[in-house]
Amino acid sequence: MKYIESNQNALVKYWKKLATTRKERDKSGEFLVEGYHLVEEALKHTEVQHLIISEGTEIPASWNLDDIFLIEVSEPIAKELAETEHTQGIFAQCKQKEADESAKASWTKLLLIDAVQDPGNVGTMIRTADAAGFDAVVLGKGSADPYNPKTVRATQGSIFHIPVLRGDLLDMIDELKDLGVTVYGTALEDSIIYSEVEKANKCALVMGNEGSGLSKEVLAQTDVNLLIPIKGQAESLNVAVAAGVLMYSFV
Repeated sequence: MKYIESNQNALVKYWKKLATTRKERDKSGEFLVEGYHLVEEALKHTEVQHLIISEGTEIPASWNLDDIFLIEVSEPIAKELAETEHTQGIFAQCKQKEADESAKASWTKLLLIDAVQDPGNVGTMIRTADAAGFDAVVLGKGSADPYNPKTVRATQGSIFHIPVLRGDLLDMIDELKDLGVTVYGTALEDSIIYSEVEKANKCALVMGNEGSGLSKEVLAQTDVNLLIPIKGQAESLNVAVAAGVLMYSFV
C-alpha cells in the first residue's frame, strides 16, 4: 500500500482537479467519489483506478479489492479532498461508464433533461429514474455535469446503475421519434394534466430548466405537453420533484 502525506503530490493535485473541474473530468474520462456507500457501488459497477483511504480508516472485509491499487493518505489530505463536512475518509478514482447506445432501440422509457443546472436536481432525477425503472437519462446542453461530486452524491449510486448520456436533445428527440417513442414535454400552456393524458408504452419525458422551463426549440418537437396542477399556494414544484411525479405516472 502506498502512503502519501504531501498535498504537493501529483496524484493529490490530480484528484483535487477531478473533484473541482469539469474540464479535467471530461479530458480524463474519470471522476472521484467519496463515502462508503458510493465507493462500494463503484467497486461493484465500474472500473476503479485507485481506492484512497485516510489513515486509520477501515475497509469492510466483504469488499473485493482484487486488482485495486490502494493508497493511504494523511488526514489533512483526506479533508482537502472531501466534499462533505464530516468525511468518512474513503474515496475512489473511477472511470466514467460509457453508455451502450446500441441498446437504444430497446429502451422504452427515457428521461431527457434540458439545461437543468443544479447538480442536486440532476442527481436526484437520475436516482428517481433508476428507482422508477426508466431505461436511460439523457442530459442536454447546459445541464449540470453528471460526474460533478454533488451530482454523484445526489444519485446515491444510481449513476452506476442507469445509462446516462450527454448530447443534443434535438438530435436525440429526432432519433427517438424514428424509433416510435412518444415525446412528452412539460409546460404551463397548451398542455394536458398529467393524470388525464393517455400514456404511450414507449415514451420520453423531457424536463426543463429550473427557471425558464423547456427551450422553445425542444417544445417545438414534443408530441404532448404535461402539466402538474398546483393545489395549494406554492408558485411551482421543484423540477426534481415534478420529474418524480411524472416518471411514476408512466410506470
